[in-house]
Amino acid sequence: MTSSRLERRLSLGDAVFIGLGSMIGAGVFAAFQPAAHIAGAGLLVGLVVAAIVAFCNASSSAQLAAQYPSAGGTYVYGREKLGPRWGFAAGWSFLIGKTASSAAMAMVFAAYAVPSQWARPVAIAVVVVLVTVNLFGITRTALLTKVIVIPVLALLVVVVASGLLNGSWAVVPEYLRSWFSGGGEWRLSGTVPAQAEAGSGLGGPLAVLQSAGLLFFAFAGYARIATLGEEVRDPAKNIPRAIGIAFAVVVVIYAAIGVTALGALGASGLAATDNPLVDVVTTNGWAWAAPLVRIGAALASLGAMLALIAGIGRTAFAMAREGDLPRWFSAVHPRYNTPYRAELVVGAVVVVLVLVADLRGVIGFSSFGVLLYYFVANLAALRQARAYRRYPRAVSVLGALGCAVLVVTLPLPAVVTGVLVVVAGFVLREVRSRGARLGAE
Repeated sequence: MTSSRLERRLSLGDAVFIGLGSMIGAGVFAAFQPAAHIAGAGLLVGLVVAAIVAFCNASSSAQLAAQYPSAGGTYVYGREKLGPRWGFAAGWSFLIGKTASSAAMAMVFAAYAVPSQWARPVAIAVVVVLVTVNLFGITRTALLTKVIVIPVLALLVVVVASGLLNGSWAVVPEYLRSWFSGGGEWRLSGTVPAQAEAGSGLGGPLAVLQSAGLLFFAFAGYARIATLGEEVRDPAKNIPRAIGIAFAVVVVIYAAIGVTALGALGASGLAATDNPLVDVVTTNGWAWAAPLVRIGAALASLGAMLALIAGIGRTAFAMAREGDLPRWFSAVHPRYNTPYRAELVVGAVVVVLVLVADLRGVIGFSSFGVLLYYFVANLAALRQARAYRRYPRAVSVLGALGCAVLVVTLPLPAVVTGVLVVVAGFVLREVRSRGARLGAE
């Protein structure tokens, strides 16, 4: 008979790198382009809003993870503090949102690595490879994530340096002044280059909030640390520290890359490109770095997907252990101590999404699921006793309100699809629950 518990094998450094790997691939190479399309130069304001909401969520997640260091993250916290239905809402939102994220990362990898006609087959192949790596144990996942993240960080430094040395950062204040002087509309003053113009007709606060909702997709990787809580050593100390360190590093990186990309390409250029950071170094006169950036983008998406699959599998494992998913998913491999059935099914679903979905739609749908997940996390943190609180309650209140606002300002197709999938999850849960009750009678 296989065990239904996981072993604590991850150090603080392992957890930090898993968090970095989860965030960097998603944010730097996938989220800035659609945010620029919606908000133009206002994407930098959207980035600040997304960072504030993400900080509140990270704080709530950190103090909850210290109290409940088990696999499953907010699924567990919701059950413990708010009740089983809230826990299910968080777990199901995480599963659908992060499965979509995994498909997005597979597509990003293929877009940078191979010609377009090979994109889907290669994306599918990389999903298969990374699921296989995860099956062999969490320490191998952590090791490969470190191997991926370190060169990616070095290449991002090259991108930022190209903007600093070329002087493209200097025009960003003009873009923002034009944006603010137009009341958030995309009207240009004569001093601002034409490429500062945005790609969308939206303007004002709605555009900023919608861009923040998309950019929030880029910050959500710190949840991976919490979902791996059952495998981190000394979790009460190391999980909050790992979340804080990873989040701080990523905020600095995103701010620098956002300013560099906007300065080099302008809002319209950033909105129109499929390979933004490649175009940034080329525009800044560092064409020699373009192949390296392509390699970095491919590696970053691999690192994000590797950690995503690990986190999704463990959330599905935790839900199955409690009966919210079929208990068949709760099996742990007797040799590698991984939730292998859950990870295999996750991999199969990601492959299907790669075959049928597009990147922009996947990002919006993923943001919907993840924002609901953190809404529950903040509510759960509000219920914690004083002895377990590390941050003022106001932080959790702001986080919950921020999630609620951002989720309703996402693109309408993402919201409609997300609502339908969440409702479908609750219907299936109720059907399974009634079937179990009838079988027991």
